[in-house]
Amino acid sequence: MKIYRVKNYEAMSRQAANFISAQITLKPDTVLGLATGSTPIGTYKQLIEKTKAGDLDFAKVRTVNLDEYCGLDGSHEQSYRYFMNSNLFNHINIDLANTNVPNGLAADLQSECERYDKLIESFGGIDLQLLGIGHNGHIGFNEPSDAFVKETNVVDLRQSTIDANSRFFASADEVPKKAITMGMKSIMAARRILLVVSGEDKRDILDRALNGPVTPQVPASVLQLHTDVTVICCVD
Repeated sequence: MKIYRVKNYEAMSRQAANFISAQITLKPDTVLGLATGSTPIGTYKQLIEKTKAGDLDFAKVRTVNLDEYCGLDGSHEQSYRYFMNSNLFNHINIDLANTNVPNGLAADLQSECERYDKLIESFGGIDLQLLGIGHNGHIGFNEPSDAFVKETNVVDLRQSTIDANSRFFASADEVPKKAITMGMKSIMAARRILLVVSGEDKRDILDRALNGPVTPQVPASVLQLHTDVTVICCVD
């Protein structure tokens, strides 16, 4: 595991974007696993700038996102499909047909989970997975639990996660209580993982994830078992 401590959010975003850019340059048809939330927004802005400058080409890239809220249409401003379109996809030369986000409105959510796993498998897995970490140690929406869930699954969001995400909604009552999330199997099968972490409030959970016991009570701790993880953080 490689850990880079940088001085601020801008430096973290720039270094993360350079990391992703290098991956795409070396393998133009890269399968990227992508994350949402406030932490990667700066990274996405940097990728947009590189694309507009002609230094990066997403034409052959395929993407799979970690998760999506259940009950939100992709046109909803708080859906993760909307987030990705607004913060990245609409501003780069990627074919939207090559971008994939779980369908939170699927009539049969279990079938949607199975479809998503098969989709990732059909791509040959993920080349580079971008991750953030929640205050409770979740990656994707894999919340603390008694066991690591391997497959894509529907999860009941912890109250702490709902509270953290309520800032994006008019009230906490509007925050969806369930989400579809990529499971640990697909995440850990990614050939490379890039974890970006920002904010002093993430310092303790990052320490527990990287240096504490590997436990499903701190889902991100499973990354200790991966052979190629890079962490870029500004938590001081």
